[in-house]
Amino acid sequence: MGVSQRMSDGEHEAVESLEQLGLSNYEARVFVALQKLGTGTAREIHQVADVPRSQVYGAADELEERGLVEVQQSTPKRYRPVSLDAARTRLTERIECNKSRAFDYLETVQRDQRGEETRDDVWTVRGRDSVDDRTVDLAKEATDWLVFAAAEPSSVPDALVETLLERAAAGVDVTVASESPEVRARFADAPFTVAEPAYEPPTDFMGRVLLCDGTVVLLSVLADADLPDVTEETAIWSADTAMAAVLAQIIRGNIMSIMDADTSSN
Repeated sequence: MGVSQRMSDGEHEAVESLEQLGLSNYEARVFVALQKLGTGTAREIHQVADVPRSQVYGAADELEERGLVEVQQSTPKRYRPVSLDAARTRLTERIECNKSRAFDYLETVQRDQRGEETRDDVWTVRGRDSVDDRTVDLAKEATDWLVFAAAEPSSVPDALVETLLERAAAGVDVTVASESPEVRARFADAPFTVAEPAYEPPTDFMGRVLLCDGTVVLLSVLADADLPDVTEETAIWSADTAMAAVLAQIIRGNIMSIMDADTSSN
């Protein structure tokens, strides 16, 4: 009888989950078998886990090295699993350690690559969550001034509100403009200018605009019947390029020109 017939759905899921936590298939099946047995020899584990007996020894040794199994030096050897709390802690610590190593390396590679990348790039971002993330990342880099405009509250994630407040606290000149009362309400107590345009911009499908320091620009559009290729939200952005500098200057001028002359700072 095959493994798929002998293992219950719950056991399959447990084995697959343990594999996601870093165990091999045989290690996961041996560990599950030991939970059933309490303690067991390689022969007993083989019978319960349906792992070839010759493979049980290696899997059990690997589990011992991971701190998940204890071995009794008897004849034959007997194996006992550590407590589930201990196993959960050790597997979680292993994941966190591997994650830290991986992302430390990726950050190093990213820093090295940024020193060599060309600055003549315009990038496209699709999907609201991705546009949210890129908007926040770019806003965090502002050091002098920042202008943000949005057509609707869904274009103003909490992380962006926090970032704009942080940038203002760091001395960045922040301006937010929107014809939407709900958007302006997100910044009701903000220590920077929050303005309502004197008239609505003609681009009723515009999503959001971010300008930073005259060197960074992000523009997005929301899905519209006249824009069949736009799914939910699509943005373009550019940083430290001639195009970004020109667009940032033009768009900032346009936004400032349509802001209410009676704009007050909150």
